[in-house]
Amino acid sequence: AVLASDEHPTADQVIEAVKRRVPNVSRTTVYRILEMLSAWGLIRRIHHPGSAGRFDGKTHRHHHLICMRCGKVWDVEDPRLDHLRLPEGQVHDFEVQDFSVHISGLCADCRKASPPA
Repeated sequence: AVLASDEHPTADQVIEAVKRRVPNVSRTTVYRILEMLSAWGLIRRIHHPGSAGRFDGKTHRHHHLICMRCGKVWDVEDPRLDHLRLPEGQVHDFEVQDFSVHISGLCADCRKASPPA
């Protein structure tokens, strides 16, 4: 369900999709499989404060726009973001292995639903 989707489904959305094909599957089984796929690097988990965790079938470096109201996620493919570096003196003997940029805002649908006062 995650690998076949361009969306970034939550665990609940993955469970719904799997249950359409395998009605008797348990939530626990789906959660365990999502955790294993994530641990093996076959999918990525997207964490954003205040939102349900989501999963991404694209494992190459890319970035995300995240709506703070509805939680929807869009991919951003921009090589300029791929080459960001920490400023000298801010590294604290830390070796960066990977990173992704999450840009928060409001999507067009959410802005239309409640325009500013």
